[in-house]
Amino acid sequence: MYTNQHTLKHKYEFEGKGLHTGCKVNMSVEPAPPNHGIKFRRSDLGEGAPLVEACVDYVSDTSRSTTLDKDGVTIITLEHLMGALYAMNIDNALITLNAPEVPILDGSAKFYAEAFAKDGLVEQNAPRQYLVLDEKVVCRNEKGSELAVLPDAHFSVDVTIDFNSKVLGTQSAHYEVDTDFVTEIAPCRTFVFFHELEPLLKNNLIKGGDLDNALVIVENPVPQQELDRLAGLFNTERLERVPEGYLSHTSLRFQNECARHKLLDVLGDLSLIGYPIKGKVIANKSGHSINTKIARELRALAVKQLGK
Repeated sequence: MYTNQHTLKHKYEFEGKGLHTGCKVNMSVEPAPPNHGIKFRRSDLGEGAPLVEACVDYVSDTSRSTTLDKDGVTIITLEHLMGALYAMNIDNALITLNAPEVPILDGSAKFYAEAFAKDGLVEQNAPRQYLVLDEKVVCRNEKGSELAVLPDAHFSVDVTIDFNSKVLGTQSAHYEVDTDFVTEIAPCRTFVFFHELEPLLKNNLIKGGDLDNALVIVENPVPQQELDRLAGLFNTERLERVPEGYLSHTSLRFQNECARHKLLDVLGDLSLIGYPIKGKVIANKSGHSINTKIARELRALAVKQLGK
């Protein structure tokens, strides 16, 4: 684990659309001084708009992604970018957006991670402060989700998912400091079940969703007429359900890609504690709601322990 803080070597530019808003987004991620932390700036709101710290204190919504709100400034779907910054030990960065939502790109953190890894980091002359646990912290909810963080000298995450799906089954994924995040976790894309698509569209969500930024799981055979109608909605060519239970527009990057993506989400949401953790995270049926719930508890411990 690093002793000192780190930032980026260069400014990076990304362009894409927001998954839920559908907005075209230009985003930059650039170096920041020691003790700056990760902060967001909305350039479309003018010079007077406040910066939004990447902090769980400002989480306002976790229904399909993680949203921050501070003084009327909103930042949506930040978890993939934050997961990359956290896993790659980037403590200080300024992120500038010209829209409310971080671009979804291909539904993973692949492009962020590859860009940052190519140039390496800059070590800064400031100590890195860690949250060190004295005892286990556990959060549960009524849906059967559970997150536990156990004291440990190192950071690791174990994720298990179970959607009662015959296609996915029960999947697990593991991350530790020696894991190659750039190749093993960052490329893993978000996923959605076929039966969720139309309700999401009707609820004014996934305006920027297309079949280039998500895996679509199809539990049971679907009439080709229905698949053709879906293809029309997403302006894509003919779709089929492959025998493995996914739409034919893409192929899996890993057999447990969905579990690995949920691990990416855990990393991104836990980054909102504001401090790296020394501890073992065990996540069962995780989601943004319970991820940020335990992040709030851990941040309270961090503030008490570190005095900030």
